[in-house]
Amino acid sequence: MTISYKWLSEYLPAGQAGLPVTVEPERLSRILTSIGLEVESMTNYEEVKGGLKGLIIGEVLTTEKHPNADKLTLTTVNIGNGTPLNIVCGAPNVATGQKVLVAPVGTTIYPVSGDPITMAERKIRGSESQGMICAEDEIGLGASHAGIMVLSTDAQVGTAAAEYFQLYDDIVYEIGLTPNRMDAMSHWGVARDVCAYLSHHDKKELKPRLPNSFGFKVDNTSLTIDVKVENEKACPRYSGVSIANVSIKESPKWLQQKIKSIGLRPINNIVDITNFIQHETGQPLHAFDADKITGKKIVVKNLPEGTPFITLDEKERKLSADDLMICDAKEGMCIAGVFGGIHSGVTEHTKNIFLESAFFDGITLRKSSFRHGLRTDAASRFEKGTDISATVNVLKRAASLIKELCGGEIASELIDIYPNPKPKTEVAVKWHYIKKLSGKNYHPDTVKNILVSLGFEILKEGIDELRVAVPYHKPDISLPADIVEEIVRIDGLDNIEIPEAISITPAVEENYKKEILREKVAGYLVGQGFNEMMTNSITNAAHYSEEEQQSMVKMLNSLSAELNILRSSLFETALEVAAHNLNHKNNSLRLFEFGKAYSSNGPGNYNETENLCIIISGNKNEDHWKQKNTASDFYWLKGTVDAILKVLGVTPDSVEKMEVPKLDNHVVYKLNNQIIAGAGEVKKKVLEKSGIKQPVYFAGLNWELLVAAASEQSVKIKELPKYPSVQRDIAMIVSKELSWELVKQTVQKIRLDKLQDIKLFDIFESEKLGANKKSIAINLTFLDEEKTLTDKEIDGWMNKIMTALEKDLQAEIRK
Repeated sequence: MTISYKWLSEYLPAGQAGLPVTVEPERLSRILTSIGLEVESMTNYEEVKGGLKGLIIGEVLTTEKHPNADKLTLTTVNIGNGTPLNIVCGAPNVATGQKVLVAPVGTTIYPVSGDPITMAERKIRGSESQGMICAEDEIGLGASHAGIMVLSTDAQVGTAAAEYFQLYDDIVYEIGLTPNRMDAMSHWGVARDVCAYLSHHDKKELKPRLPNSFGFKVDNTSLTIDVKVENEKACPRYSGVSIANVSIKESPKWLQQKIKSIGLRPINNIVDITNFIQHETGQPLHAFDADKITGKKIVVKNLPEGTPFITLDEKERKLSADDLMICDAKEGMCIAGVFGGIHSGVTEHTKNIFLESAFFDGITLRKSSFRHGLRTDAASRFEKGTDISATVNVLKRAASLIKELCGGEIASELIDIYPNPKPKTEVAVKWHYIKKLSGKNYHPDTVKNILVSLGFEILKEGIDELRVAVPYHKPDISLPADIVEEIVRIDGLDNIEIPEAISITPAVEENYKKEILREKVAGYLVGQGFNEMMTNSITNAAHYSEEEQQSMVKMLNSLSAELNILRSSLFETALEVAAHNLNHKNNSLRLFEFGKAYSSNGPGNYNETENLCIIISGNKNEDHWKQKNTASDFYWLKGTVDAILKVLGVTPDSVEKMEVPKLDNHVVYKLNNQIIAGAGEVKKKVLEKSGIKQPVYFAGLNWELLVAAASEQSVKIKELPKYPSVQRDIAMIVSKELSWELVKQTVQKIRLDKLQDIKLFDIFESEKLGANKKSIAINLTFLDEEKTLTDKEIDGWMNKIMTALEKDLQAEIRK
């Protein structure tokens, strides 16, 4: 929400000599933040960038053609300091006697496009130039570059340009509004809060100045429009009035300056007035071209599903049966409170208008707004809730202003369809509850004064409680806690007292195992030198093929074209992080993330799973005087995955190779016929698409399955073995394609109770071993916790193992 300091100050109450109460900009910023309207930024606004500082009105005294350039003119210009300036000018329209804008040496100008330029004395084609005679686009006053800007003959030589043009400057606040604060979505609403704060802290009764609507008067009834509301639930109140014989033209300067200061673009006087009133009062308005209202009839209703409707942006949209429409006797004219139709708006040819001020149901409008991707200022206000009691007063204010600035006459009675007047919400709050929730013992008079200054009505004051009627401009207030919030807010959120002791009730969680395991794994990874990353679940559909997108969740109303789909795995977003880091010369990466992935089995059938991903690239360690750096590889990644499973106490049933589109050498870990993890090297073509030039390794773990498996494990403690273990090695020649996993499974299949561990400790490849052969060496550990093992027992087990290896794997045991 953007607030203008000067505009806001106009609604502050009169002080001495009838002038508005002055609140310094810095103090106002502190007040706004203190009352819950957090000031996110406070910036100086200039109508023209640079404020025309240094520019002076001058008079062209002489002109003559440049001797060395056909399109240049030598001029002398009087700027009122007694010494004329010699300026070389390239404009075709420069002439003697003109009053012009001059940028002397040292002045910085700010063109409409391009960088600022500081004037310096220099020679142009051999002739000295002591500044510049300016065109309007060169100083930010317009877009024309047809020639220099020629001023009226009564302009005084030597006058500062900023003084001559009376440029508007201001201070602009960006306020971070919470969704419930619709009452502060206007300058007058913010002024009401500021006055409540000042009344409380300065001990004065101050009320904001009301925008004037007292000049409203019906001139005739020559342009009566019949209005009917069919859907009273979506439109509880509808007000309107006709204004005839208006003149569509540019808005006066003061109006343009105000709306430009808050970032709006002036269009014409009617549209600018509706925008001005919206930001002044918070009530959106809509002006229809009355001559285009067929049958001089307006009907507020819903149209059939799929009805085509062309909006102001010239796009045809298919309406939903739930969209509330403003229609004439023939067709829809406007999506109520959201966006106008192509023929409903005011143009330069408009002579008569019908001005609408209504209250629409926020939920209905929000759904229509998102359904059609139309996010407008009006829709954002209606969906948060507007003041249902203000529609008529705001309408009178706007109609009076239109009559004043656009001419014309009020040509109908004011229409106000309000069949079921809404009662004010009543809330009762206990005095002790105020103290308990705020932590502060407020005097009853203080509480009442704060609430009355915000528009609350005191209904009943008792010994134990206070009953109030909530003003219509605060539709979010319905609970005693809301009342306490209002009191604390105006007292100042930074004035909340800190107690000497805080009493809390410890929470008892039932499903805490998941978080403990997460913390455990994260701690392990950080200890291994990994960094945790956090990425957006919404990503770019361009990362996925059309086939992949079939089972993904697409965004209906995406924030941007690059964020339009929910990720189906953590791979793509992790790769984006890797690419970003590598592009910034962070070449050694060890990253992990806990995040969610999404999938769809059809409309309305969505799945959400939590995953853990690991991504590594570059070197495992940096160069050191004692050791050289070592490049990361697939086996380091796989070892990390193995270690995580061990930390969780999960033992997979198998580890198998599996081909996937984006990873090479991909292996999966299975438990109970479900894939619990996978790891591999990212394919080069995938890396090239992301602009990555070095190997990257990725692992993904199904965190939900792992937590379920780990939760079934129990920690068992046993004493250290009394008897020593025995280790034996076996070296064998096997097929080059044989995997270590198959060797391991072959040994485990024998089911030797005393075999405690099996490890691969050497791989050797050489042509001397034979074609497509390799030598591997494994280490076996045996242990009997009841006695010392004998050589005879161990030799028997070793023979069984070697026989199995020879038979099942065609291994050649090396003696």
